Amino acid sequence: MTGMSATSASPTTVRIGLLGFGNVGGALVDLIAERKDDIASLTGIDLQLKRVVVRDLAKPRPHDLGSAELTSDIAAVTQADDIDLVVELVGGVDAARGWVSAALSAGKPVVTGNKALLAAHGRELFDLAAANGTELLFEASVAGGIPLMRALQHSLRGEPIERVMGIVNGTTNFMLSQMTEDGADYADVLAEAQALGFAEADPTADVEGHDAQAKAAIIATVALGGSVTDADVPVEGISRVTAADIATAKRLGYVIKLLAVVERIGDQPPYEVAARVHPTMVPLDHPLAMVRGSFNAVFIEGGAVGELMLYGRGAGGAPTASAVLGDIIAAAGSLAHGGVRVVPGLTDAIIHPPESAMSAFYLDLSVDDQPGVLAEVAGVFGRHGVSIRSMEQADVGDEATLAFITHVASEADMASTLAELEALESVVRIGARYRVVPQ
Repeated sequence: MTGMSATSASPTTVRIGLLGFGNVGGALVDLIAERKDDIASLTGIDLQLKRVVVRDLAKPRPHDLGSAELTSDIAAVTQADDIDLVVELVGGVDAARGWVSAALSAGKPVVTGNKALLAAHGRELFDLAAANGTELLFEASVAGGIPLMRALQHSLRGEPIERVMGIVNGTTNFMLSQMTEDGADYADVLAEAQALGFAEADPTADVEGHDAQAKAAIIATVALGGSVTDADVPVEGISRVTAADIATAKRLGYVIKLLAVVERIGDQPPYEVAARVHPTMVPLDHPLAMVRGSFNAVFIEGGAVGELMLYGRGAGGAPTASAVLGDIIAAAGSLAHGGVRVVPGLTDAIIHPPESAMSAFYLDLSVDDQPGVLAEVAGVFGRHGVSIRSMEQADVGDEATLAFITHVASEADMASTLAELEALESVVRIGARYRVVPQ
């Protein structure tokens, strides 16, 4: 770091090395150039983009790098004496783990948007940052331009957070919104999302919930204070959601959303952590039900603050670059003023057994349209301690379709209910099953 002290009239220069020059990296370069003078005026810090690492030096870049050097040498950023701060926007896990570790070991603060890396190795990297008296900042890893991490780490640090429910994947929210509003089938909206650039050619990470799974692990770690990895988060994606399921939910007063859910379990320490990702029926009057298109939103419930929601664009070059730039300014401020905020060492979270997680459920099944079948089916629910809140019946030929919404029950009790229902001769088939946010 060069320049005069923070108390001087001249700004302190912080030299930045950037790993990755894709969509977000390009937007970040443009944003730094656009905001550089204002940032210096407001903070006394002169952000100087010094070096950018790319794989292909010959590839045309539609961004003005100014005096910054383009290189393919990772060490020219992670190990160089003339780099004060490292930004990692390449993605992936194994290689990025090595790069970030090298920078932190050299005492350089790192800003990253790499959710997969943090969900797998966050504890190791936070410990490494602390051991070297530096910082690892990651606002852009979870909700794009939404300042969720900052809210959880600072504004709500003293809040006894009870639950965080979030729409944290813009691709799936766009697809479910289109299915809800247009009555379209899953395959059609997936093709549309790919054509518009919302979904990758291989959409697996989004539609099977793995992107949201990593984000749920990060949210749980930050909100509840123990190390949670993606392996601790059970996940179901949206690939089995049908237009008929969407229509049924709407008729019953719900909309289907892919939710990441994080909960604190227990009345007193040591608390357990429950985290999961699944399609969920959300009441139409719930704030999350109104989040459309590729937008994200996170609904937070706390013992003191009550309920609050953060909403905004959860992806895209410019919104994500804005979150990255906020972290850069925070880390640069720590360098300039000598106030590095070291994250306390994380312990392993106590993971609540997934089979003990509690939820209300929706279930539909086709049964023989015969006297006594409804009572037989209801008896199965009762034997496993699953209380029925509402039931609808529709007759089609020799079959009846029964649609149930339960009161809150455990995953284990619902699973045993399903197992016994499947064994009944009167049950023709079991259809859709969704968790339900209680009204």
